[in-house]
Order: sequence, then C-alpha cells, then structure tokens
Amino acid sequence: MNENKIMKQFTTIFSLFMVFFYLGAGAYLIFFFKNSTLDPAVLAIIGSTFIFYGIYRAFRTYHEIIEVFFTKDKDNE
Repeated sequence: MNENKIMKQFTTIFSLFMVFFYLGAGAYLIFFFKNSTLDPAVLAIIGSTFIFYGIYRAFRTYHEIIEVFFTKDKDNE
C-alpha cells in the first residue's frame, strides 16, 4: 500500500468526522443555544447553513469512501 492511498484514507476519515461536527454544530445552534445575545433568527440561519453544508459534505464523503476503500487499485492489477 503506497503512502498516497494511506493519506487519502486518513483525509476521508477526517472528512467523516467533520460531517458529524457540522451536523452537530448546526443542531446545537438551532435547538440548544438559547441563552445568547444573538437573535434566534440569526441562530437559525447559521445553524441551518451548517446543517446543509454537513449534508453536502456527507454526500461528498460518501463518494470518497466508496472510491478510496471499496474500489480496486489500478496499479495492483
């Protein structure tokens, strides 16, 4: 296994953790971050932006996981 593939696998797993971070941060801002000086509408806009970006990143990460972990190497054929 070459170093480039190991690095791609590492960044793919890191991307998966970031998906959970964005979804969690968005849900926290919308549902649990009530005691703030910010307007609730601003919190909802920022939180929903985090959630939508998390969903977008989840689709990208899903395709990266399929490519990196479940496709055969062209070099090792």
